Amino acid sequence: MMMETAVYTREFLYAKDLRDSGQLGRIQFLRGAHMQEMAGWPDYWLDLPPMHYATHAVAPLLALADRPAQSVRCLGSGRVNHAATRGGPPFAVETALFRLRDSDLAMEVTRSLFDVAREYVESFDVYGEKMAYEWQQVERELPVVFTGEDGKRVEIPDYADRLPAEIREYTTRGVYDATENQHLSFTQGSGHGGSHPHMAHEFVMSILEGRPPFPDVYTSANWTSAGICAHESALRGGEEIALPVYSRPAVGVDA
Repeated sequence: MMMETAVYTREFLYAKDLRDSGQLGRIQFLRGAHMQEMAGWPDYWLDLPPMHYATHAVAPLLALADRPAQSVRCLGSGRVNHAATRGGPPFAVETALFRLRDSDLAMEVTRSLFDVAREYVESFDVYGEKMAYEWQQVERELPVVFTGEDGKRVEIPDYADRLPAEIREYTTRGVYDATENQHLSFTQGSGHGGSHPHMAHEFVMSILEGRPPFPDVYTSANWTSAGICAHESALRGGEEIALPVYSRPAVGVDA
């Protein structure tokens, strides 16, 4: 199981409920972004292309669409300051358009790591024919739900009640709460949206129930290769790149 926090946050669970209840109607477009200033982190981050760490933006879109990514066109934009002295990936921002397999849907993903003025955000927007969900601009605000052209800000439930009682408290606190244990990704990401106990619960239950977890290895490979292929497209000036096809084996056939 890939421990992808973005598909277990309270915001994702809210949007998934809108989809599953039919309130969104037919999904028409999806957009995601992961923008984070990595200055002060270990130096190995300096050499990472933005799209090589894109799953926080890619995963919720593909999960809501319930489809894998098929192909991508991506453009790099701007320059990171350290590229002139270190080499490595030059782009400050990479923005990709994906086509989804067996679907008429497209989705847009934007990723940045350095030298872009923006508050930390792991966001997604989903636009349906009946309703749309948009992430807030800044952390202290609330997201917006649109019904037709009318929008309103909404409080997102915690969803701890979907977990066993023994671990419900960990949607709002965790091992990084103490001053000596605070980690920047946890602090900036608001505890990753309460996702950690949901992920742990899914992992354990998949074992007990003898079923693949979500996301399983094939889904995880698609979500990960999406960013790798997007960066390759950016290096080729936006050329369309087809993602590898990761197929589940037939019943009774070893993987």
